[in-house]
Amino acid sequence: MNVAIETFNLTRDFGTFRAVNQLNLRVESGRFYGFLGPNGAGKSTTIKMLTGLLAPSAGTMRLLGEEVGDPRRALAVKRRLGVVPENLALFDNLTAREYLTFIGRMYLLPPATVRERCDELLTMMDLAREEKKLTLEFSHGMKKKLSLAAALIPNPDLLFLDEPFEGVDAVASRVLRDTLKQCVGRGATVFLTSHILEIVEKLCTDVGIIAQGRLVHQGTMAELHRDGSLEDKFLAVVGDGKGEAQTLSWLEA
Repeated sequence: MNVAIETFNLTRDFGTFRAVNQLNLRVESGRFYGFLGPNGAGKSTTIKMLTGLLAPSAGTMRLLGEEVGDPRRALAVKRRLGVVPENLALFDNLTAREYLTFIGRMYLLPPATVRERCDELLTMMDLAREEKKLTLEFSHGMKKKLSLAAALIPNPDLLFLDEPFEGVDAVASRVLRDTLKQCVGRGATVFLTSHILEIVEKLCTDVGIIAQGRLVHQGTMAELHRDGSLEDKFLAVVGDGKGEAQTLSWLEA
């Protein structure tokens, strides 16, 4: 089977602090991969390296069969990626349609294709009624939907999503989940970080867990379920006893 993401001892240092430590990921094409970890574990740093926003301090990586470190191939690979970054990276003074049009043109899509996909995405994300509103005026959930629409407009083979469900209401969350399932159903690969374990357990076919910059678990969801729930596994490998019941002294009976 083809491999969408491979990393080999991928490492990132910030001064004396090692955020990601010799990470070895393997994600097969057409899979829905959940990348989990506690706050500060190195999830967003990993995505930034995989998408070219940060250079690794050491190690190598391969996306869609191409060496990302090769400048001659990096741009061709990026045209096959979609990204919802940690900070969303929207342009505040554009409307949703203007922003999607800009992204589509950056991917060198034909104008007619950009217009068609803009219409479909704005309708699906329930943003078509906000034609005159600048993204500056959008709620957090609306910005998340617009960011996902921008990631989908090039019809990517590999989609990176950094906390796409954070701050999103139940209706929007259902739309996002259904859309991502469609992407995987047509053969795309989705790499997702989320703190909402229930969503990861329902959506993902594979899971990797990182703690203090190190990969502490990687496998299929089916394999994990043979030993219990995702929450049980997560707490077992990263909890360090913190999953045990704790109480405040003034709340004790």
